[in-house]
Amino acid sequence: MKRASLIVVTALFLLSAVLSGCSSGGTNSSGGGDSNAKKPVKLSLWTFQDLHKNYYEKTADLWNKSHPDEPIELTVDTYPNAEMHNKLLIALQSGVGAPDLADININYFQNFLKGDIQLVELNDIIEPEKDKFIQSRFDIYSKDGKYYGIDFHVGATVVYYNKELLDKAGVNPDAIKTWDDYIAAGKKVVAATGKPMTAFEVTNQRPFWPMIVQRGSDYLDKNGDVILDNETNIKTLQAMKDMIDKDKIAIPMPGGNTGAEEFFTFMNKGGAASLIMPMWYMSRFLAYMPDLKGKMVVRPMPVWEQGDVRSAGMGGTGTAVTKQSKNQEVAKQFLAYAKLTKESGIRIWQELQFDPIRWDVWDSPELQKPDPYFGNEKVFNVLLELKDEIKSPNMGELSSAAQDLVNSNVMFKALKDQSQTPEQALKSAADELRKQK
Repeated sequence: MKRASLIVVTALFLLSAVLSGCSSGGTNSSGGGDSNAKKPVKLSLWTFQDLHKNYYEKTADLWNKSHPDEPIELTVDTYPNAEMHNKLLIALQSGVGAPDLADININYFQNFLKGDIQLVELNDIIEPEKDKFIQSRFDIYSKDGKYYGIDFHVGATVVYYNKELLDKAGVNPDAIKTWDDYIAAGKKVVAATGKPMTAFEVTNQRPFWPMIVQRGSDYLDKNGDVILDNETNIKTLQAMKDMIDKDKIAIPMPGGNTGAEEFFTFMNKGGAASLIMPMWYMSRFLAYMPDLKGKMVVRPMPVWEQGDVRSAGMGGTGTAVTKQSKNQEVAKQFLAYAKLTKESGIRIWQELQFDPIRWDVWDSPELQKPDPYFGNEKVFNVLLELKDEIKSPNMGELSSAAQDLVNSNVMFKALKDQSQTPEQALKSAADELRKQK
């Protein structure tokens, strides 16, 4: 009898404990852990760049510290560039296997905006902040007024001058306003130092592409039609060829492009007095050309004629949320946290050396810090001066093909082996492109 009573008392005690626990909101009174702790939302992200992976993983840690009630568990996978984009396209088309978020290179982005778009519209996170950003960097990832990607950087094209070489020639970079000024200054540099004023890519498309965009031209028009062989483009490429052959201030780039080791070595030794490249190339100077520390200054692009703008936004990575994500709202909020906040704009500069698309951070103390590599100047003052002059290219279904043709044929044949005139090279590529439409 006594044993039966003991069992009943024990049962009542346990029931009371359970009820007590329920009434107090689920607090674990045993001291064995917080039963209220929210389970993290699992998010997956694909990228093609290890630097981006590091940035996202750090951003996820910061998110979890600032959003303790909305924790996430982010898994980032890195793949080779072309492989990742093929894998992503197949996953989205087949309806299975896509991540929650993906970095999509600007060169491939239009492939993901064809037919039934499998990316999530981002207008609700972009619209409230849009006036603080460079609008053209949203436009390049949009279709029919809907935004599908958010970039890391503006990619504003500037001129990096080697001031040590300019000083020997008595050239003031601030006096260079037009491309005619640039050519005249280049002749002084060649005469005084024996070094060319610049080098042009011949297995890639810079500075040809930004040079035509600053004149209001492009490879495609706003409707996606081919204009690669228009008069402006022919004149621009001819002017570049003249800088090599006639004015003798430029050379075909050693190694072919600005990512080649041969070019890094050439430039690091003071091989050329200037380089026309986007702002994101600052990180390459810091990483691969240490001997130029303190010698380089950044200035706007010269103009061809009155009315031209002094920069063009080049390159880019549009990060997107896929429709296969089961946590689209959380993925969008994380993306906004990673790329749209003021804090993220500052981190993108500090950690990636990219010019952030949020312009109202360009005058923050972190971005206004004088840079010893670039002559102790405040580099972002140049961008503040150019804020309303940064055009981005027109993007269409033929964008990727157009760039491939310019990279592989046009620049090499017109500037390096000179087997075609600039007009012939552009017309040949444009004809090939029109066949693909």
